[in-house]
Amino acid sequence: MNPKPHVLVVAGSDSSGGAGIVRDIETLAAFGVKASVAITAVTVQTHKGVEHIDAVAPDRVAQQMRAALSANPIAAIKIGMLATAETIAAVAQVLADHPGIPVVLDPVLVSTSGRALLSLNATDILRDLFRMCTLVTPNLPELSVLAASPVSTSSASAADQARSLLQSGAKAVLVKGGHADGVDAIDLLIQQGQADQPFASPRLSVTMRGTGCMLASAIAARLAFGDPLAAAIAQAKAFVHGKLRET
Repeated sequence: MNPKPHVLVVAGSDSSGGAGIVRDIETLAAFGVKASVAITAVTVQTHKGVEHIDAVAPDRVAQQMRAALSANPIAAIKIGMLATAETIAAVAQVLADHPGIPVVLDPVLVSTSGRALLSLNATDILRDLFRMCTLVTPNLPELSVLAASPVSTSSASAADQARSLLQSGAKAVLVKGGHADGVDAIDLLIQQGQADQPFASPRLSVTMRGTGCMLASAIAARLAFGDPLAAAIAQAKAFVHGKLRET
């Protein structure tokens, strides 16, 4: 019997359990994947907002990652909240030593309630991290910040913004369409030299915190099993849609 694959989650904690590492671990378990963790920040949260953030020392984040990588056969890495530019630099150093592992980066910039989860001076170095990632998964507001342009109001402008991230070194960008309008929620995969690939599901009139964490972790889980990127995204999106229907 083949052992279950391991995914290393590099992200912040959420005391409410609605997002962050708790949501990541739940998702990985649903896919039959074991989780290792490197906690980047301890947050005090309710479902209404973020009350306090304590960033973990960057060296300690890197030590957690290296310990997990030495202890377990890590088949994929999922990155969420990074909090500071110094932590991003520390994470990049570890990734540089493990170039063969697929990495899914959910660029967490702001909480659902509007609290900043990444230092204002860290956006540029976050873009530098893209070149080490298999996939980056911004929503439309995050894409706007990363592309330094207004929030997109069409799929064409969102694709153009995503292509600007490819020019920054990203290998692939999945633009999440949850903040857009329309009957369907359409996520768009943008890759260099390939046709844009949409992933659609019926838009539901429900809300749930942590869906970005869930999607990125589900993609990482399927990549850990060896799925091609598009297949991993399709399965992950179907999983999130199913969870939304359960709420």
